[in-house]
Amino acid sequence: MAEKVNGIGVQERLSRLARAQQQGRQEESALVAASGAAPPAWLIEVIDNVEYNLYEVRQVRIITTGLEPLAVGGSTTQAFNVAESFTSAGTISAGTYAVMWRVGERNVFYVRT
Repeated sequence: MAEKVNGIGVQERLSRLARAQQQGRQEESALVAASGAAPPAWLIEVIDNVEYNLYEVRQVRIITTGLEPLAVGGSTTQAFNVAESFTSAGTISAGTYAVMWRVGERNVFYVRT
């Protein structure tokens, strides 16, 4: 039976120490992602259709009720509307608001017309 030190077996502690020393890694607990964590999301306004279901969008923020959302910064980015076909022309109107997520290397949003 393995010896226990503070509830963790000696072999386990040695294994963790060896892994921590390789490549100057952080504590294992710092590398763990929380389960149920959601990807970052932004409120956006559709500016224009680029092609197919790809749109030019800009980030906006809500100030208060009764006021139009304000643009955040002056730059725009591109995002795919995954509610539309990837092989047909896009139909979302400029000025439409949506929530955009970063998924892998792409920005996506979901708006049905």
